Amino acid sequence: MQMLTTEHLIVPQWQAPNGVKALATTRLGGVSQAPFDALNLGSHVNDRIDDVTQNRHLLDAFLPASPVWLQQVHGIAVVDLDSAHADVPVADAVISRRKGQVCAVQTADCLPVLFADVHGTVVGAAHAGWRGLCHGVLEATLSAMAVDPADVVVWLGAAIGPDAFEVGDEVRAAFMAVDPAAAQAFVAGKPGKWLADIYQLARLRLQQAGVGRQHIFGGDLCTYTDRQRFFSYRRDQQTGRQASLVWLD
Repeated sequence: MQMLTTEHLIVPQWQAPNGVKALATTRLGGVSQAPFDALNLGSHVNDRIDDVTQNRHLLDAFLPASPVWLQQVHGIAVVDLDSAHADVPVADAVISRRKGQVCAVQTADCLPVLFADVHGTVVGAAHAGWRGLCHGVLEATLSAMAVDPADVVVWLGAAIGPDAFEVGDEVRAAFMAVDPAAAQAFVAGKPGKWLADIYQLARLRLQQAGVGRQHIFGGDLCTYTDRQRFFSYRRDQQTGRQASLVWLD
C-alpha cells in the first residue's frame, strides 16, 4: 500500500482565519492502478471500489472526519451538511457551520472553489464546471453561507488552465448572456472555438457577487498540463478524481 504523506497534498495559501483548515489532494499517494493512479477518490469512474475505499481511508487520516461525498451533476444545488441530507447528496456545493464537518468536492478539470468567512463561522466548497459556473453555483454557495460576501475569502483550486480549455461559441455566448464583461476571459482560437480562462470567469462572478478582489486566492494550477500531479478528464477521458476540502477546526 502506498503511504499518503503531506508531500502529496496541497495546503491552500489564502487568508482564511485560524479556525479554518483546508486541503487539496493530487493524484499521488494512493493505491489505484492505471489509468486511475494513484489517489483516485471518485467512486463513479469505474475504478476498483476497494481501491477507492482504501484511498478515502488514507485521506481520512488527515481530516477530523470522513467527508460527505456528493453526487455532482454540474448544477447549482447546495447542501447544508448541518441539516438532514441524503448519504450521498445530489449537489455541486456544500456548506457547514459545525466544527469538524468536512466540505468536499471532486474534480478532474472543473474548478474547485473553497469558501470561508473571515470570522470563522461558516465554510463551503463548490464544484464549478463551466455549466455550474455559468448558471450560478458560486453565487448559490455564497447565498447559502448567509454572510456578507465582503466577509468571505475564496480559494480557486486546480482546474484546466486558460491555454488548454478550448470551448465552442455556445459556451462564450452563455457566459456573455449573463455578463457581457465575460468576453475578456475568452481568446479566439480556431474558427468557432475559444480558449476560456475559467479562473478569470470565476473571479468576475465572485466580485460581482460582492467578494473583494483581495479576498480571492489561487487560480494558478493547471490540471491539463501537470500530468504528474493531477487527473484531467479533458486530457485522458478515463481518469480519477482529486478532492478539495475545507472545514472548521
